[in-house]
Amino acid sequence: MDNGNQIPVPAEMVRKGIHLFALIIPVGYLFLSFPAVIFWVAMSAAVSILIDISRFRQWALWKWLSWMLIPIIREHEIKGGFMGASYILVTSLCTIILFPKTIAVAAMVFIVIGDTAAALVGRLYGKHKLIGKKSIEGSTACLVSVTLVSFLIPGLPTLAGIIGAVAAALTEAFSGKIDDNMTVPLISGLVMLVVMRFMGFEQAALFGAFSSP
Repeated sequence: MDNGNQIPVPAEMVRKGIHLFALIIPVGYLFLSFPAVIFWVAMSAAVSILIDISRFRQWALWKWLSWMLIPIIREHEIKGGFMGASYILVTSLCTIILFPKTIAVAAMVFIVIGDTAAALVGRLYGKHKLIGKKSIEGSTACLVSVTLVSFLIPGLPTLAGIIGAVAAALTEAFSGKIDDNMTVPLISGLVMLVVMRFMGFEQAALFGAFSSP
């Protein structure tokens, strides 16, 4: 979460509610083929980027959507940055392409669950600052939530899941000005890939989804 661009707590809750909807990507990936997921995520990313471009250019599309989106977008987004939805969709596409299915699913779940927990707990109960405006309470909520959810990912080794969860929480806490919707899935995914490789999982390889049956 970019705490340097805070919005009112009710708007933050709406934003994170929408953010949770992104769980449809990793959950859908468990049941759909690699090509089908690539197609739908790519289409969704294209639509989100189109909305961003329409905001930059003040096209009619943005004028139709602005009443709904302006209350829940951050200051840097209003000033010309891409929305979090575009970052998470593009990064999800990259994550699916780069990593085997189990790792990709875990990495995408980590950013959705972890970022939501960090944002809401940090905004509501965060009193002890960690770095910038991020709080120990928010980062702890992120760590606990992603660690717990790591046990639910089908086929993910416990050790790889725990280490990946720690990597995700640390990345979320120290992302700084870089959007954590990008950094958390890619870094935690890479960490899990390395751990699984050392554990002897030969399928743990970059672009592993392409060679899966």
